[in-house]
Formats: sequence, C-alpha cells, structure tokens
Amino acid sequence: MKKTVVLVEDRPGLREQFVRILADASDIECLYTVNSAEEALEKIPQRPPDVVLLDIKLPGMSGIDCVPLLKAKLPELEILILTIYEEEDIIFRALKAGANGYLLKSSSPEALFGAIRDVYAGGSAFSSNIARKVVHYFQSAEKPAKSPDSEKLSPRELELLELLAVGFSNKEIADKMQLSLETVRTYVKRIYSKMHVRNRTEAAIKHYS
Repeated sequence: MKKTVVLVEDRPGLREQFVRILADASDIECLYTVNSAEEALEKIPQRPPDVVLLDIKLPGMSGIDCVPLLKAKLPELEILILTIYEEEDIIFRALKAGANGYLLKSSSPEALFGAIRDVYAGGSAFSSNIARKVVHYFQSAEKPAKSPDSEKLSPRELELLELLAVGFSNKEIADKMQLSLETVRTYVKRIYSKMHVRNRTEAAIKHYS
C-alpha cells in the first residue's frame, strides 16, 4: 500500500514541481495539494494522508502555527516541514510545535522520498545540515541530565526515550531492545502520557530542554 501525502505550498510552480517529483516514487502517492494553512486545516481532517509536507511561509497563518492545530485534529498525523529556512530559531520553533521532521526544498528527490518513508515509519527526518544543527544544539546547550517530566519515567522508558530522541523508528527500537513492536508502541504511548507530549520530537526536545 502506498504512503499518502498532502503538500501545503502556496507557489504554483513549486507545487507542480513537487507533485511531479512525488509521482516518481512507486510507493508514495500525493493525494492532493493545498495553498494555505487555513485550507489545510479545513481539508486535511476531511481526507487525511499519512504525511503532510508543510511549507513555513504561507499566506495568512504560517506553517509553524498550523502544526499544533493540525495535530490537535489528527494526533497521529506525521508532519514534515519542507522549507528554505535554515535558521536555528525557526527549526526549533517548528520542532517544538510538533513537526516530525525538517527538510530543505533544495534536497534531492531521493532525500525527500527517504524522509517521507522515515516519518511514516515512526522516525524523524532532517536534511543533513539541519541534523547537524540539532545535534550541535543538544551537545552544546547547558541542560540537566533529565527534565522534570523525564524523571517520571522508569529506567526502561528512559532507555527507550533516548532512542526515540536520536531518531530510531519503532521497529529499530524493538530490534535494539529485543521487544515486540506492540510493546514498543505501548511504551511510547506511556512516555507521551507521562511527559504530556504528542510526538517523539516534542518528547526529545522536552527531555533535553
């Protein structure tokens, strides 16, 4: 079964370009496109895809402001930011809002396909230079070993959170921790509940904040 996506992009030329690119992936289908956050909030809940490709600079509401509103309507929705912006403050605003990945529009088609597959599988996806910025932030920022919410976790849950935080998919975590996929999903839901977050990106940022 194909992974379905919806593209939120206001520039007609770029919309057409990305639709053509996505058509080259045998396992990915673009269901439709919308040109604003407001249109996304109206149409996507009526016909949700597996993954939303979301631009940041849109007419009216920004893509970043759209993320938590979409997540409130569709908590399981995977949202991949697709943008030209590389500034750290914008990256972390998007991730804190609940985005599951952050990809530059200049990325190759193969990188785009891989990012869609990664977030669909429950992982996180970043352009390589964006990933370096994220890693540098976590390595250089002064932070406690655990956030207050992390301290609520059992040692096993904390171990799993560390794997979530660096981008491993549920299946990869199951293999590493020698657990069933269903057990991993149960742990993940429990972690989200204890930390009061909606997805792995929020959990990782809260853990390292």
